[in-house]
Amino acid sequence: MRSITLGEVEITRVVEWQGAFGPARAIVPDAGMEVWKANEELLAPDFWEPDSDRWIGALQTWVLRSGGRTVLVDTGIGNGRERPSTPMFHHRNTDFLGQLAAAGVRPEDVDVVVNTHLHADHVGWNTVGRGPGEWVPTFPNATYLIPAADHARLDPAGGRNLRVDDVALFEDSVAPVVRAGQAVLWEGEHRIDDSLVLEAAPGHTPGSSVLRLGSGGERAVFVGDLLHSPVQLAEPSCNSCFCEDGAQAAATRRRILGRAADERELVVPAHFGGPGAFEVRREASRFAVSGWASYDG
Repeated sequence: MRSITLGEVEITRVVEWQGAFGPARAIVPDAGMEVWKANEELLAPDFWEPDSDRWIGALQTWVLRSGGRTVLVDTGIGNGRERPSTPMFHHRNTDFLGQLAAAGVRPEDVDVVVNTHLHADHVGWNTVGRGPGEWVPTFPNATYLIPAADHARLDPAGGRNLRVDDVALFEDSVAPVVRAGQAVLWEGEHRIDDSLVLEAAPGHTPGSSVLRLGSGGERAVFVGDLLHSPVQLAEPSCNSCFCEDGAQAAATRRRILGRAADERELVVPAHFGGPGAFEVRREASRFAVSGWASYDG
């Protein structure tokens, strides 16, 4: 496990999976080969395999110990899920809870779960199976903070046409924590404690959010899927293939990165491998990495 401390908040990274996922331009389709090649020094080997032209990413959870409480940021894919359109997510079986235990976290220790948005790879360990078709909250004492806009988009009661996988993730990873009375559906802004506050950052999904940390004069921002690759620093108008409102996603990306540069926030994306977090600076209309996070080991 790798940890870093900012002010009074300890941050531990728990990686569910890391590796090459798919073609780079399938993940960030608007960034041409010339952009990847021009930024090869930044991208390879942690974020891009030039020879195979594959995007490298990570599926991970961030454990924050803040104000005497344990907070999880995003919960990965989960085990035993029906995700037929995404083979990598389908019927997985990993030891994620064992990895959490290695980080000193038992399910009953978790006080708050943050889902930055409701995509399948951010909500999976919200629940665990207790029998065929039966899902219960993994963290029995936790409050689950769920963006209201994403909940409304995925709730079958809304009458929308939803993908099979989206119906499944709502039923196995979202609805059970709502039925258990453990969910808070928030919008706009939600303060967790003196050091942590959630803010709406729509575009990737209607309810996408960022979690800002400020403690002891040090700052960070957990940006979820605002970024999938450092190539989006060089070309911040380029969205991932998963962004639902491209124009809004690009505007939000520029706004959040600009503020991070101005306020010296450590940027923590959901899917970056390698060091996993970085300081950012402005370069005209673009952004660049000033330095990568330094972990204790």
